[in-house]
Amino acid sequence: MEIHAIDVGGEYNSPMISVLIVVSSFLLSMCLTRIFISPTSPLRVMDHPNERSLHSIPRPRAGGVAILVAFFAGMGLVALLLDSTVNPFILLSALIIAVISFLDDCYSLGAGLRFFIHFCVAVLLVMSGFELVILELPGFSWQWPSFIALLVSSFFIVWLINLYNFMDGMDGFAAGMAIIGFSCFSLLGWQAQHYTFMYANLIIVGAVAGFLLFNFPPAKIFMGDTGSSTLGFLMAAYSLWASVEGIFPIWLALMVFSPFIVDASVTLTRRLLTGERVWEAHRGHFYQRLVQLGWGHKKTVLYAYLLMALCGTSAWFAMQAGVVFQWVIVVTWIAIYCAIMVGVTRLERRRVI
Repeated sequence: MEIHAIDVGGEYNSPMISVLIVVSSFLLSMCLTRIFISPTSPLRVMDHPNERSLHSIPRPRAGGVAILVAFFAGMGLVALLLDSTVNPFILLSALIIAVISFLDDCYSLGAGLRFFIHFCVAVLLVMSGFELVILELPGFSWQWPSFIALLVSSFFIVWLINLYNFMDGMDGFAAGMAIIGFSCFSLLGWQAQHYTFMYANLIIVGAVAGFLLFNFPPAKIFMGDTGSSTLGFLMAAYSLWASVEGIFPIWLALMVFSPFIVDASVTLTRRLLTGERVWEAHRGHFYQRLVQLGWGHKKTVLYAYLLMALCGTSAWFAMQAGVVFQWVIVVTWIAIYCAIMVGVTRLERRRVI
């Protein structure tokens, strides 16, 4: 069964509606985040430092709840103003991920249970029509066999849910990257004249921006798994949505969020090859290593924002370019990431010497 988003017509491409959606989501998220920071908050869930943490003082981590409440309220506003709805399976799946993640924030659920629920949600979304049927690269496409498409799509969703959680380990990092990444998705949706997709991304931008006011270094509150896992799910779901409805190809979505995807994927692969327990907390990500090298939270996160913005800009130009230039962009970014990884490793060696 396939139920896709109902797109709204060009008459709804209104700057006033866009501003209203962003500002409403921003204000609601900001107010809720401020409430959750208070010691008297009804959601006083604390994040205590562990082996993975770059902070040394416990901080509240209910910020993800503020983001998600603003997100769902924004979706309701879009439905009210535009008579347009996002695929209900995306919203239902996001709610399930948010609930299980909040329970994990409160009670530290086992990794096995979390992965099982993530996989069930992924299969639910894929079976509803969000299936990566075609492997897309610049100038090349290949249709997967149906069974392979189901497995690849489900793995893609589960991986991005957990990837975003892995990368939420520094003040302002995951939130700022979400704002830049989903802003780029929104811009690409506007370019494709798919306004439901555009507004769906603007809602996330506004909701996360309200939280970032209190999460930018030095952070007063964290988003917790409730925020990071659900944002990872939305990154995966929106990427598949864009691919299925021809808004933009999947490889462009990966380019936009490549700072997260490359860091997490390379770090996981390295830990697997060295026999480490990949499900345990650690501080081996490149952004964590830069902080430990003395860059600090603010410098590291600002350079990460710049990197993400350049990726988004590259995706924008690639969308309008020919195949040869698209490959030039892809190869250039591969070279840049290799140079960054080598550079971080050399800085660590010099520090040891």
